[in-house]
Amino acid sequence: MTVRQLSLPELADACLGLGVPGVGLWREPVRAYGVEAAAKLVREAGLTVTTLCRGGFLTATDPGERAAALADNRRAVEEAAILGTDTLVLVSGGLPAGSRDLHSARERIADALAELGPYAERHGVRLAIEPLHPMFASDRCVVSTLTQALDLAERFPARQVGVTVDTYHIWWDDRAPAEIARAGAGGRIHTFQLADWTTPLPEGVLNGRGQLGDGAIDMREWKGYVEAAGYTGPIEVELFNDGLWARDGREVLAETAERFLTHTA
Repeated sequence: MTVRQLSLPELADACLGLGVPGVGLWREPVRAYGVEAAAKLVREAGLTVTTLCRGGFLTATDPGERAAALADNRRAVEEAAILGTDTLVLVSGGLPAGSRDLHSARERIADALAELGPYAERHGVRLAIEPLHPMFASDRCVVSTLTQALDLAERFPARQVGVTVDTYHIWWDDRAPAEIARAGAGGRIHTFQLADWTTPLPEGVLNGRGQLGDGAIDMREWKGYVEAAGYTGPIEVELFNDGLWARDGREVLAETAERFLTHTA
């Protein structure tokens, strides 16, 4: 998504040119290209698919909507397996229309994980609950902290359910470093993502993720927390930013790789 203006073949070629060994893919462009074709493309390019994003949206109360969400998540698990990644990132979902009950919404996520976790394990895929900044709690994700994400994940085996650590969403939380250590001790850090926090936020706020080094987050500090917790997996940069998307994608990718080295080394 950092360079969504690039087609999948362009992305693979640009990654190879920069020596970027892996890519986190999103379902929409993968499905538009064809899941099997995308798997073949990245495999032949020698790239690792680090994660697939996203499953989730598991908070519906309507039986039909709930059944459709579970079916879509099972498809997402299957797509992840075809692409060769062991991690499906979950954005859990916001409050149903007219509801103000955060607790019940989180419990419906747990109910869904009880069904999806074993299904994912059978396909060699882990589910990674991503807590989102509290500004998204009403409409996008009722899981706002690593504490809440781990409280859900720890009801299930780590080989089924863990968490996504994303600097953009947790940098403000003074409990997050200890929760990263907790996640690491349980083998539940399934992916680690970087994005910076810049203000003012744009209208709609969703596309406000800043380029590394442009904002308030100390990337080196958070990388240190995750490494101290024992995480040795891939590090993704995930930027939703209209300004970056309006630029040449290869230029943005090269800049992002350079910023990664500058701000995490």
